[in-house]
Amino acid sequence: MLNKRLADREFVAGEYSIADMAAYPWIVPHERQGQNLGDFPHLKRWFETIKARPATVRAYDMANAINTQPTVSDEESRRLLFGQTAAIVAEPEMATRY
Repeated sequence: MLNKRLADREFVAGEYSIADMAAYPWIVPHERQGQNLGDFPHLKRWFETIKARPATVRAYDMANAINTQPTVSDEESRRLLFGQTAAIVAEPEMATRY
């Protein structure tokens, strides 16, 4: 979808905006998601443009300096963050089983 959107414009909403700032982090992990940006030339151009912006470089450098430990470091954390299902939310008493 973004590749098509960016086919005739430099940025998501035409000019650089909060839309680009919001969308960029969703594309950052493209390699871990098995995506090849080479398959999406307009998206790749946009991604490289945002990645090279001085503010983006500073923000990601700061994040790398601050985030030195994994956010989810053990099974208990993983279970609490990602173990919810619709059934557990709909029936809170089921949460005690997990």
